[in-house]
Amino acid sequence: MATSFKSIPIIDIAPLLAKWDDPKMAEDVGVGEVVKQLDQACRETGFFYVKGHGVSESLMNEVRSMAHKFFNLPCEEKLKIKMTPAAGYRGYEKVKENITKGVPDLVEAVDFFKEIKKGTYGKFGEVMAGHNQWPADPPNFKTKMEEYFSHCTDVSRKIMRGIALAWGGKPDEFEGERGGDAFWIVRVSGYPGLSLPDAQQNEIGCGMHTDYGLLTLINQDDDITALEVRNLSGEWIPATPIPGTFVCNIGDMLKIWSNGLYKATLHRVINNSPKYRVSLGYFFEGNVDAVVEPLEVCVKKCGGNRLNERAIYGEHLVNKLINNYVAM
Repeated sequence: MATSFKSIPIIDIAPLLAKWDDPKMAEDVGVGEVVKQLDQACRETGFFYVKGHGVSESLMNEVRSMAHKFFNLPCEEKLKIKMTPAAGYRGYEKVKENITKGVPDLVEAVDFFKEIKKGTYGKFGEVMAGHNQWPADPPNFKTKMEEYFSHCTDVSRKIMRGIALAWGGKPDEFEGERGGDAFWIVRVSGYPGLSLPDAQQNEIGCGMHTDYGLLTLINQDDDITALEVRNLSGEWIPATPIPGTFVCNIGDMLKIWSNGLYKATLHRVINNSPKYRVSLGYFFEGNVDAVVEPLEVCVKKCGGNRLNERAIYGEHLVNKLINNYVAM
């Protein structure tokens, strides 16, 4: 659970990535240090930076640059990939079409989901079935973004192996029926700056919330501090950009699987800069049909006391999707 932290820790996960598929990874000293830091960060802040993740800084910069170019297009061009329920909630949303706790957000965005076929997961899977919508401009947008998404999936899966070890579980706790076919969401977000007409100081780009999956990787512009994390004392701690790192945070489903050992931390985005800000949020989830309930290894760590929460991940996600947008 979040404490009255004043800063967000930085974790070098390179030793974890180097041994991720080693059957004896849990015995490695370097892995053990990373696992210890992950556990502490998940318990105390719910947020942490990661470096040594293996995703090139040039690719991280390139996808943000492409996002800037897309958002700079005329509105009619962006609306060619407009999000609709019929498109499986994939595509472009104009400023203030996304809602957080009933309040429209000062952000425009493009959402991409892992593509799934109709009928794969029954009734609730139908809402998410479909294909991503890709803009024709900028050129190579689809190719570069898909390359980037693949890297994020790989990094997330390996971080989750470290988190599983932190509980005293097996590295593959989040493989198989829990996350072997993990769903993912990417939100490419653009936050207008104060230079726009009618812009106001401290206007909310994205309202206070917790993420509803397992793990989030945030790739944000290097020169604007806008993401803020709330500590237990109610103070807002800035997640100041550190070039080449991801800002990571844990979500609500991890709270359930951890039996409450870890809890998602409230955060928000306020862009008080005169400059337009871009971020890419990669959300690593469980399998669409995963049953989310406390793991026995975590229940034991809590003295046998079991958290009275349970969810089917896909049902949970669909409920969020249909309530997150202005009527379309």
